[in-house]
Amino acid sequence: MQSKYRIGVDVGGTFTDFTVLDQSDGAVHFFKVSSTPHDPSEAIEEGLRLMLAQNSMDAADVVYLGHGTTVATNIVIERRGARTGLLTTKGFRDVLELGRQARPSIYDYRVQKPPPLIERDLRLEVTERVGPDGEIIIPLDETSLRSAVAALAEQNVDSVAICFLHSYRRPEHEQRAKALVRTLMPDAYVTASSDILPEFREFERMSTTAVNAFVGPRMGQYLERFKERVRAVGIRVAPYTIHSNGGLMSIETVKESPVRTCVSGPAAGVVGAAEIGRVAGFANLITFDVGGTSTDVSLIANSMPAFTSARLVAGYPVKTPMLDIHVIGAGGGSIASIDESGALNVGPRSAGASPGPVAYGKGGTEPTITDANLCLGRLDAGMLLGGRMQVDLEASRRAIRDLIAEPLGLSLEEAAHGILQIANANMSRAIRSVSIEKGYDIGDFALCAFGGAGPLHAADVAVECGIPLVLVPREPGTVCARGMLLTDLSSDYVRSCFSDATPSRWTEVLALFQTMEGEGDQWLSRENVAAEKRRFRRVLDARYRGQNFEIKVACDGLGADDLPQAIERFHEAHIKEYGYDIRHRPVEFVSARVTAIGAVEKAPQSEMAGGPSLEAAVIGRRPVYVDRRRGWCEATIYQRQNLPSGVAFPGPAVVNEMSSTTIILPDQTGSIDSWGNLIVRISQ
Repeated sequence: MQSKYRIGVDVGGTFTDFTVLDQSDGAVHFFKVSSTPHDPSEAIEEGLRLMLAQNSMDAADVVYLGHGTTVATNIVIERRGARTGLLTTKGFRDVLELGRQARPSIYDYRVQKPPPLIERDLRLEVTERVGPDGEIIIPLDETSLRSAVAALAEQNVDSVAICFLHSYRRPEHEQRAKALVRTLMPDAYVTASSDILPEFREFERMSTTAVNAFVGPRMGQYLERFKERVRAVGIRVAPYTIHSNGGLMSIETVKESPVRTCVSGPAAGVVGAAEIGRVAGFANLITFDVGGTSTDVSLIANSMPAFTSARLVAGYPVKTPMLDIHVIGAGGGSIASIDESGALNVGPRSAGASPGPVAYGKGGTEPTITDANLCLGRLDAGMLLGGRMQVDLEASRRAIRDLIAEPLGLSLEEAAHGILQIANANMSRAIRSVSIEKGYDIGDFALCAFGGAGPLHAADVAVECGIPLVLVPREPGTVCARGMLLTDLSSDYVRSCFSDATPSRWTEVLALFQTMEGEGDQWLSRENVAAEKRRFRRVLDARYRGQNFEIKVACDGLGADDLPQAIERFHEAHIKEYGYDIRHRPVEFVSARVTAIGAVEKAPQSEMAGGPSLEAAVIGRRPVYVDRRRGWCEATIYQRQNLPSGVAFPGPAVVNEMSSTTIILPDQTGSIDSWGNLIVRISQ
């Protein structure tokens, strides 16, 4: 049988990860290379070539390529987007700057609002006005529209965002403006809010539209380079990109809506973890993805990841359906430093892939979390990337000693362990924010640790949080890439529908669902998804009258006579979210949502026999620094692929594999389950 390969690629801040499935025999291969932040597609091409050559694979036999990327997010963080202009309703040019009254850090004078992505002189007003019920109050003035577009053209604007008041109710004015921009500025990238987010809340809608316009041109350039590099390798299939809700989109769809990829790579990790946990019998997971620059945490309950419809991206509100992932600046490359008050800080500054940690020998001079792990014996200086990456252990020791230990009057071990303690405390705080603070009993969950550094920190973090068990998938450093092989195509649609929950309005909501399903069906047709592989998920945003924010209610399977059931589902969802309901208060509909899903072939998970014995998996012993109380302990070093299934082994232990290292502390035990997952049981 001819081999057919399915490949997942995840571009991280420090490493670019690859997972390839050989469909002829079900074998899964993993690979990593250093990322190239100046052009992420460069590392993708290099990694594809090396991986295919290493496994004697023919690029022409690749039948699927999915990739996750943080390019859009990085463009916003670094403010390297296009010169962007805005067309908006007269009187509303400053909505982007005014924002909302919420001040999350009201007493911290150091916190500054990020400047608007679109400068004020490029935010131009157009005479027109649509009311909240969709009536035209002031017709679109073509003269003012043409004048505004001409002014943006004179300013050499590369991208244009269009956001008129209440266009989610009546998009005709925006669509006319979009057509005129394309006529008068044929080379400009154009984003209309009625295409990106036909939903109420003017600031969030304008901010989302502005972000999309800001990143669109550069994202398009990156995607073209990505496609060219994939073709240069010899891969003929059109690649897909995972977007923030955990589904796949074609390159052309991403070009139109790059704002939907703001948590692209981390979303793939959550999708992969949910499927890995479901198969292994762990329906409740807290995902703990620690990479080179950040830690991404999310919650999975009953095998379903948590979703949200809004988040901040580098301080800018983005409102689009996405997995609910909490991100903090703590990763292997996070820099440790002493602040002006003499306190030790870790992150959010990161050494990234260039120059990287001091030990990498690429010019880094400031100690990082990775350097601390090397100094404490938790990382083997000769085993990174399976021995392909050499590191300078003495350089790490020198940096921590000179810049941290001696200024604070600490030993080298105390300073390095202090770096880890601060990082672990920040990670634990993030875990509590998605679990305990949302009403979940953390003792009912397992910690699913992945990313290059997740398994290094999981044992300590689990103890601090009170989590009883850690699940470490095979090759955890490539789980995000593996998630690309475990997800479907999907696209999201939304319509605002303000009304009381009455039978007549319920009929209108069902009609909106049908309309959006029709749009989704057309999109799936363009993506060449067979009719029998299409399905749709319906969700209704609702709230009690007088509330400011809404919650989501699943509406799958509800018909014309099922309004009471929909309201009951809302009450139940409200209890789960807030701990109470108000059944005597009227319920209001806010927005209707549809997710169109196209099933694609996924990588199967197979059981594994494991190695012959524990003794066969032992590759050595070395001292590992545990904590100030226990100091250095002699740890057994295991090669993961040689560990037998179902045999428990005690800590202290270190489990090595190509993409990551797992630490098992004293009083903890590890074992490999039948699916190849490493299970660490925590003694509380």
